Amino acid sequence: MDLKKLIADLEEKNPAQPLYIQAAKEVLETIVDFVNENPKYDKYAIVERILEPERILQFKVTWVDDSGKIQVNRGYRVQHNMAIGPYKGGIRFHKNVNQDTMKFLAFEQTFKNSLTTLPMGGGKGGSDFDPTGKSEGEVMRFCQSFMTELQKHIGPETDVPAGDIGVGAREVGFMFGQYKRIRGEHVGVLTGKGLNWGGSLIRPEATGFGSIYFLQGMLKAKNDTIAGKRVALSGFGNVAWGAALKLEELGAKVVCISGPDGYILDEDGIAGEKIVYMTELLATRNNVLAPYATKYPNAKFFAGKKPWEAKVDIAVPCAIQNELNKEDAEKLVANGCQYVVETSNMGCTADAITFLQSKKISFAPGKAANAGGVATSGLEMSQNSMKLSWTCEEVDEKLKGIMNNIHDNCVKYGTEKDGYINYVKGANIAGFIKVADAMIDQGVAY
Repeated sequence: MDLKKLIADLEEKNPAQPLYIQAAKEVLETIVDFVNENPKYDKYAIVERILEPERILQFKVTWVDDSGKIQVNRGYRVQHNMAIGPYKGGIRFHKNVNQDTMKFLAFEQTFKNSLTTLPMGGGKGGSDFDPTGKSEGEVMRFCQSFMTELQKHIGPETDVPAGDIGVGAREVGFMFGQYKRIRGEHVGVLTGKGLNWGGSLIRPEATGFGSIYFLQGMLKAKNDTIAGKRVALSGFGNVAWGAALKLEELGAKVVCISGPDGYILDEDGIAGEKIVYMTELLATRNNVLAPYATKYPNAKFFAGKKPWEAKVDIAVPCAIQNELNKEDAEKLVANGCQYVVETSNMGCTADAITFLQSKKISFAPGKAANAGGVATSGLEMSQNSMKLSWTCEEVDEKLKGIMNNIHDNCVKYGTEKDGYINYVKGANIAGFIKVADAMIDQGVAY
């Protein structure tokens, strides 16, 4: 594997796609030695094949707003790799969605899904539709139009989307209803469904829960414990909410949450009814956090700032890609932070990760730490296939087992000679092996 040539070819073939290049380079730079030690991967051109998505779909989404005006958005579905199972990955509705975003997310999803050991390939989809400020009728009409095209390309054994940023239970419901209306079948074609029509318990909390289970493994590996630790979360949606619930249960103290308008510092701790209030803020669809400080006057709101300047032991980015940069990482280290758990997809910039690793900070990449969401989606697929529902305890126990296994595999492939655990390297190698070996077994199909 000629790393320089691969990166040069990657950049030439994907101009103006910095996110995809960033995600791919991170993987290439960490698996190069492993691939070169195992010539079979070079023989079958596995790396070159994994770098190319199997299919990229782009389509027009036309819908009518409440004033009767016709609106036009772009829809996407990137079906990246199907070697170990049907394509699996969320749908994101956000104004910044483009082909670059979808490619990087689908690429990451391939390795993340592999790490769960469940039979799921990697995919991702979405639209540049912004649900903020839209009426429920407008959201419904958009979802129906979006699914009218997407339904041609998905199915329970082909491609099983889920929710993501801007797509919650409401949007999944609207899309599922349109799929059922067109196809005339009630099947597990989407995950994140309502509990009364095929959804799984624990699914809304799963990404946050799984991230904290992974964090527990990191702490245990350093003979440390979570009780009493100060934690900063970014975001206040389902992911941060789930993480906050689990952190409270385990005795940690969440002191920061954030939104697009700034962050909250609450020295009293964000627990109990305050975590419930996070969901109430999210339900307003206004995407602002400032009202928290009005409701809880002891808290401070820092407009336009990020929570990484606060003094914490653990940082958990839960919002969006590249939300934590090198300058943020330097502030965290200066304030004594020892653990960074990337719970958003590629939440840290490449130079931030390099800096954190140079300071021997325990850093967990998103493809490992946030795999709990897709793992529970996989469990939902299993329940749908078997026409049954597991209890909260059963789902949570399976989720915990999956996250512990992911942590163990990261340690197996990422422990360096000085004892430092390079979780990025470990996750990338462990995720690569399963996909790559499946591709070899199946011949030159993709």
